[in-house]
Amino acid sequence: MKTNFIKLVVLLVVFSSCNKQKSSGDFGINSSSVSESENAEALALFKQKCYACHSVTTKSHDEIIAPPMIAVKKRYSMQFDNKENFVNAVVAYAADPKAENALMIGAVNKFKAMPKQAFSEDDLKKIATYIYENKIETPEWFEDHFQQNHKNGQGMGQGMGRGMGKNPNK
Repeated sequence: MKTNFIKLVVLLVVFSSCNKQKSSGDFGINSSSVSESENAEALALFKQKCYACHSVTTKSHDEIIAPPMIAVKKRYSMQFDNKENFVNAVVAYAADPKAENALMIGAVNKFKAMPKQAFSEDDLKKIATYIYENKIETPEWFEDHFQQNHKNGQGMGQGMGRGMGKNPNK
């Protein structure tokens, strides 16, 4: 009887610890990971709100209307070496996109500053966190374009290339 009770307690402890999800009021900006449901929600927001312009399905660099999101991730990762700073910078620019605040000078020169969108700050934090924490789809043409135009992982425009050349799809 005592053995069965101990087994039951151990089983309950193991079961309850496996089902706990980390919760974070600011969508994990200060935590090391997010739950599967938060990640799925962020991915849905990312596709819904970002892919209309930052598409990965274009056939060539000449067909795009904004830089692919992998380019955004690479550039912001070069400048901001931790999640909190990365997320805050992406949110700040997306909330109030002005050419003078842009990190991606070459993209702004080619496409102009991103049009101001009616995104909530909460949605932007979720999207930016998703971008930071996940591997981002890459258009087929992107790696060749990046290698040709961004030697040594650095940007080509004024103010570009100050980063550390980190791999953004860590």
